[in-house]
Amino acid sequence: MPAQASGGAPEHDEVVKEWTRRVIHTSYVAMGRPELETFLARCLDDLLAALDGGPIAAATGVGRKLVDVHFTTSAALSGTLQHLMTALPALRAVEPARLIEVLGELAAGYAGALREQTLAEQALIQRAASAARDAAEEALRASEARSRAVVISSALGIAVVRLDGTIEEANAAMRRIFRRTDEELVGHTIFELTDDDWVAELQAANDGLVGASDDRYQLDTRFTAPDGSHVWTQLSASLVRDARGEPDYQVVLYEDITDRHMLQEQFRRQAVHDPLTGLANRTQLQSGLDKALEETRPGRRVGLCFFDLDGFKAVNDSLGHPIGDQLLRTVAQRLQAAARGALAARMGGDEFVVLVPDSTGSGDLVALVETLLAEITSPARIGSHELSASASVGIVERPVAGTDAEALLRDADITLYRAKQDGRAQWVLFDPERNAQARDRFKLSAELPAAIEQYELFVEYKPIVELATGRYVGAASTVRWDHPEFGELGEDRFLGLAEETGLITRLGSWALEQVCEQAARWVERLGPAAPIAAVRLSPRHCRDPELVADVQRILGKTGLPPGHLALGLPESSLFDVQGDPLDTLEILAEMGLRLCVYEFGEDYARMPRLKDLPLGMARIEGSHLDSFTDPDGPAPLDQHLVSAACGAAELLGLPVSASGVRDELQARRLQELGVSMALGPFTGGRVSALELEELVVEQEG
Repeated sequence: MPAQASGGAPEHDEVVKEWTRRVIHTSYVAMGRPELETFLARCLDDLLAALDGGPIAAATGVGRKLVDVHFTTSAALSGTLQHLMTALPALRAVEPARLIEVLGELAAGYAGALREQTLAEQALIQRAASAARDAAEEALRASEARSRAVVISSALGIAVVRLDGTIEEANAAMRRIFRRTDEELVGHTIFELTDDDWVAELQAANDGLVGASDDRYQLDTRFTAPDGSHVWTQLSASLVRDARGEPDYQVVLYEDITDRHMLQEQFRRQAVHDPLTGLANRTQLQSGLDKALEETRPGRRVGLCFFDLDGFKAVNDSLGHPIGDQLLRTVAQRLQAAARGALAARMGGDEFVVLVPDSTGSGDLVALVETLLAEITSPARIGSHELSASASVGIVERPVAGTDAEALLRDADITLYRAKQDGRAQWVLFDPERNAQARDRFKLSAELPAAIEQYELFVEYKPIVELATGRYVGAASTVRWDHPEFGELGEDRFLGLAEETGLITRLGSWALEQVCEQAARWVERLGPAAPIAAVRLSPRHCRDPELVADVQRILGKTGLPPGHLALGLPESSLFDVQGDPLDTLEILAEMGLRLCVYEFGEDYARMPRLKDLPLGMARIEGSHLDSFTDPDGPAPLDQHLVSAACGAAELLGLPVSASGVRDELQARRLQELGVSMALGPFTGGRVSALELEELVVEQEG
């Protein structure tokens, strides 16, 4: 929980100083830095009071105060909101909704005060226009020279315009605003100076003026400057009548309001865009969905792709949130660039959505998703790190008729959940492929018992190497399924099914017997050099009351010396609520088996209890080992976790092995922290029993 900082605390002072730094040069404010810091400190206290449940009007007042002291540029407000969006949560543990409400009120107060200031300025302009009109009328009747002086000296762009819109005279301010010479203005119409999209509105207003339906009008128009940039102006036109009261000509005043217009556009953009990535936010996505579903012409279809980054929390935990934020921005940019005109939005956190309002079918939508995944997974250099993100995707594609936005989002979210269950960088199509995958899953569940009997299952091994000597000292078994329809399947495709259906104990017993038979052949052929066979038991198998009897039966049948068998026990299953494992483990240890605790160090709360168990080895695994392959060194947090696990294992008297070791650099770094054995791609990956035997023979020479 963030520290509950208050006025005067170091965190409070740092926030104020950073706020001062961001806004001090954005506007002309009649304050020195100390005075400005004092002012912003009071504003921060008002915001914190609003966050703590005080009147929300305090936040509104902060926005108004900023305008009152002349912080009236878009840069001042943008810098304030960006800073407070991250700084306030660091000072207060606050719900995101409350934070958004408070900052929204600040922006509303700012906009309101700025609007009032603008209205006041417009009133002054109107009075100036009226005065200019009156002065011009009087000057024309009394003195042409006086009229010309008023036009030339005004700070506003002023033009004397005929009733048909032709400019007769323009002052210096007019030339400056339009960035044109007097020759480029005089003799041309005010309609020529206006961009096409606004000409019709200006013409209608001018016709009303000339038709004497009104003596004045005011509207905002845009024109394109000679350099191609867009300039927004507020045009105020007033009719001048002759001595008989008939329309004679008009005085047109132009004010450059480009900065104010850009600020308004920024407000509108912030309301519908994610501040971190610039993508559309939930509000804009909902609007896009509603619009996509409004038109229900026959055959029209819509697609929605829900993305969730895989393992993003590990990036934040190991590399820090700034790196994580930059990774999110990179992913967002790639989604936007590759989305082929579809609407890309960030839902929050590491979740993104791509809306295809006119889908041409599920095939094209899947092709788009695969393109987007390829873009996301392309390595990106962020700071000193080269990161490669991946994402799981839920895809919904269906006719527009008969669906609604809520159902579309819900189904995409459900499908995403199923995609994440399938592993990293997977996409799942909601319908009809969802039903097909469900049938496949049921098919595997139904066929698994027969697969055991029909020898479709087989065992492969991952060599375990002693890092100090490079010798092959063990072999971790893994079960594969040679399925007649789906091809070769790994444990990840069917072990979960076996656990769910209760077949895991039978499957585990079969695998244990297969491994013991092979290990006995290794002992017979290789003698003392025979690798120790390791079998990982499932949590359900660990709880099986027949486990001890089953092991005794298999050892007796195969003739394997108990010392050549290691049973892998998940740390989470050692203290299952259903019973104390001590009796079972002591019997297995007394039989001479080696007991290895897997996932060691995952839960420090369990470690004190491990000292009472007759364990012989510990294995560490997990994503926190991945950064040990980084040429710049492992992430500090990952190194701490591995070092702590090795230290705990040393106190328990357990040698440590590491799973998933990829290369020599990773192996060496792990060895320096206390890891004595390794398995993974570095040691050869999966091999058959015969291949492992040949490796040992070749090594023994």
